[in-house]
Amino acid sequence: MTTVVLADDEALLRKALASLLPLEGEITVLAEAEDGEAAVQATLRHRPDVLVIDLEMPGVDGLGAVAEIRRARPEQVILMLTRHARPGVLRKALKLGVQGFVSKSAEPAHIVSVIKTLHAGRRWIDPDVSALAIVDDCPLTDREIDVLRVTGEGYSVADIATRLHLAEGTVRNYLSNAMQKTQTRTRHEAARYAREHDWF
Repeated sequence: MTTVVLADDEALLRKALASLLPLEGEITVLAEAEDGEAAVQATLRHRPDVLVIDLEMPGVDGLGAVAEIRRARPEQVILMLTRHARPGVLRKALKLGVQGFVSKSAEPAHIVSVIKTLHAGRRWIDPDVSALAIVDDCPLTDREIDVLRVTGEGYSVADIATRLHLAEGTVRNYLSNAMQKTQTRTRHEAARYAREHDWF
C-alpha cells in the first residue's frame, strides 16, 4: 500500500483524484490540501510515501511548498502535476529534487503507475512535459529571472535587494542585463516580457 497526500487548489480535480486513485491501485490518500501552506502542514503531519502536488496554487505555490518540505523532510518523494511546464520552472523543480512530473490531464491509472514508480525509487517525467521543457529559448540567468519575478510583484530595487539578500547595485546590474537581453526600456517591461514568454 502506498500512502499519498494530495495538494491541488482545484477542488473538483482534487476530490476526483482522491476518489479515483484508491480504485486504480493500492493507494491510500491520507490527506488533501487546497494550497501550498496546507500542503506543507499535511505532508509534515502525515509523512506520506508520495506527495502529489499541483505546481500552480494561490499563496505559496507548488515550488514554494516543495522548498519548505525539503528543508524539514529531505527524503520526501514528490510528484508534481502541471498544465504547462515552463523550462525555468521545471529546472527549478528538478533542483529542488522533485522526482516526477505528470500532466494534469493524465488518466488516473497513469498517475497511479507514476506514483508506484516514484515510490520504488525511480523518476518519471511525462514526455509531453519534458518536450515543453526542452524548448528553452530563455537568455536570462536564474538570478536575472529571480529579480524580474520580484519586480513583477511591484517591489522597489531596495525591496528586491532585501528579499533576495543582494546588494542594491547587484540588483540594478541584473535588471540592466535583463532589459538589454529582452530589448525593453524599463524593468517592468522586462518582467512583463519574461512572463509573456513563460520564462518564469
